[in-house]
Amino acid sequence: MDTQTRHALAKVPAVTLGFWIIKVLATTLGETGGDSVSMSWLGETTPQAGAGGLNGYLVGTAIFGVLLLGLVWAQIRARRYNPWLYWATIIASTTAGTTLADFATRSLGIGYTGGTALLLALVLGSLIWWKAALGTVSVNTVAAPPAERFYWLTITFSQTLGTALGDWAADTGGLGYLGGAALFGGLLAVLAACYFWTRISRVLLFWAAFILTRPLGATVGDFLDKPLAKGGLALSRPVATAVLAAAIVLLIALLPARAGSHPGAVDTRAPEPI
Repeated sequence: MDTQTRHALAKVPAVTLGFWIIKVLATTLGETGGDSVSMSWLGETTPQAGAGGLNGYLVGTAIFGVLLLGLVWAQIRARRYNPWLYWATIIASTTAGTTLADFATRSLGIGYTGGTALLLALVLGSLIWWKAALGTVSVNTVAAPPAERFYWLTITFSQTLGTALGDWAADTGGLGYLGGAALFGGLLAVLAACYFWTRISRVLLFWAAFILTRPLGATVGDFLDKPLAKGGLALSRPVATAVLAAAIVLLIALLPARAGSHPGAVDTRAPEPI
């Protein structure tokens, strides 16, 4: 089987700088987009919240959840990597994660600390289950339905965790939105240094970075659309969402659309993969 055919089997993008830039933009859009629906449209943060008997966070989760399930189904059925389909699915997972995390931490009353702990347990449980079932959680193996199902389940949990973790850092941790963004940006810089100058498992570094980009996006998104009195810029949520979406579309159109490595590919820089 030639190299072109082998790489066509991969269903996820190559992990490049462009991948991480789009990922951060997508997670920021997930925060502003999710808030646009649950808070601005469904009025969850207004005095009239719940007056109609519906929970805005739960309704928002249902809307984005149905969209996410449809896109994951299409992604699994696709024969090769499609950048538009892939990033649409990522955006659906991060908007669903925003509304689901807000429902868990606010409507269920478990708070940011409880929500973060619960969602972290779900992410770790998903990874452990994936490892036990298929022998590895490397994204280089995401080329067949079993691995894809674990991949998207883990991603959805991580996107939800990121929202709760970002809120915890900004509010409970007292860092504010910019302080939270600086914290998670700094942690991502540490992971980048580990990638270039250590032999720590690339699989471990990938998932750590993937998880941390979500609270970075969440704190940046909150900084953009939260009221001035709470430390935000009070920008229009729909407008911020539209600008972020346009930036993502532009980057997807301009950057090379290359699938990630085939499962048979080996990263010679890394120790035994997880």
